[in-house]
Amino acid sequence: MSTGRSAAASNGDDILLRSDDTNHGITTLTLNRPKQYNTLTTALLDELLLQLQDIRGDASVRVVIINSSNPKCFSSGHDLKELLMSTTQEKQELFKKCSSVMMYLTQRLPQIVIAQVHGVCTAAGTQLVASCDLAICSHDSKFGVNGIDVGLFCTTPSVALSRNVHRKHAMHMLLTGDFLSSEKALDYSLVNQVVSKEELEDSTRAYAERIASKSPYAIQLGKQAFYKQLELHSLGDAYAFAGDVMCTNMDSHDAQEGIQAFLEKRKPEWKGT
Repeated sequence: MSTGRSAAASNGDDILLRSDDTNHGITTLTLNRPKQYNTLTTALLDELLLQLQDIRGDASVRVVIINSSNPKCFSSGHDLKELLMSTTQEKQELFKKCSSVMMYLTQRLPQIVIAQVHGVCTAAGTQLVASCDLAICSHDSKFGVNGIDVGLFCTTPSVALSRNVHRKHAMHMLLTGDFLSSEKALDYSLVNQVVSKEELEDSTRAYAERIASKSPYAIQLGKQAFYKQLELHSLGDAYAFAGDVMCTNMDSHDAQEGIQAFLEKRKPEWKGT
């Protein structure tokens, strides 16, 4: 059912793993620096962007899952040792690269991305979760933007965080370094579902398969439109834009097929057009 394909850094370390389930159109990217708590180094960000760019052009992939090989940690954010050893220019390049990856998830990638989270998630790791379209976590998960504890305000993670949770909740996390429990993360809309550790993988797969079964054309068009309308200045502009997108969607093969299938009480056959 699945064809495993791993993505490795140029030094041969498998810091990012890729697995393609061609039967369901689901690709899983696994952060694979378990001993380093999946810190988002320059090398890992490079690999992540490379795989996302490859997936973007692959019409057979409908949903992407991002998870972790560390049983106790999704990602602890940036590598502080790497930051300490970097020049100012290198740090600027790292943060620019990280921001590019985060924006790629919502602004460039047409497929839906689900974060499958367990354990600790901090700083840029929380930023990664907030940058995914959807997120499911286990009960033992906790989320923080804890840079303030070492004298570093998590400014770049705050961009994604503040676009997911209420600004006062975000500011509290940024100023105190306090962790959010999984239940609080659900209350604050940082994640969509909380399940047991044992159910996490199956629940995420079921979620992904459900989305992958929908019209890929409607999903891709809808994702792009959803994020674009959020950036428009007025409610009127947003509705005008959304109305045009609805008309485009309605004229598509998949919408015509879906409506006809509904009327005929049969399963639609999507073409992605």
